[in-house]
Amino acid sequence: MKTLWLACLACGVLGLGGCSGVPVERYRGEQPVLDLARYFNGTIDGWGMFQDRSGAVIKRFHVLIDASWEKRDGVDVGTLDEHFSWSDGTTSRRVWTITRVDASHYVGRADDVVGEAQGEAAGNALRWRYVLALPVDGRVWNVDFDDWMFLIDDKVMLNRSEMRKFGFRLGEVTLGFTKR
Repeated sequence: MKTLWLACLACGVLGLGGCSGVPVERYRGEQPVLDLARYFNGTIDGWGMFQDRSGAVIKRFHVLIDASWEKRDGVDVGTLDEHFSWSDGTTSRRVWTITRVDASHYVGRADDVVGEAQGEAAGNALRWRYVLALPVDGRVWNVDFDDWMFLIDDKVMLNRSEMRKFGFRLGEVTLGFTKR
């Protein structure tokens, strides 16, 4: 009986984590069309915040992104060098390497991303899904990110990321980008 209960609980948790909500395809007709290589090329500023599951703002930040793209063996590959300044006075850096797989799919890698990030674009939207190795109180937690970006115009993009662990919502990151 205990085994059956644990199996049901595990299925329930996995089921919650598997809920995908709106498919990125829903945004296919939205304008302007997001082209990562066009938007993330040059210098981009971002301002954001992390909110815990209750909605309390825990940290605010500014991110400066130096972005560039090149052809490698006929494939578009981008580098996003992100420099974060946090409201608690700390700084951090993440360097993404993003590869365009086809017209609407991307894969991304960074030192603190477990495996590969999977990206799908349609219209003005991009959805990234990845696992981030997140240091918290001297430990590292692998946290699932469901990351949505929406191009507003040629200079502004909005980003919302939901963070989950074991299918449970931990919080979210809200971020606005402005291209210089």
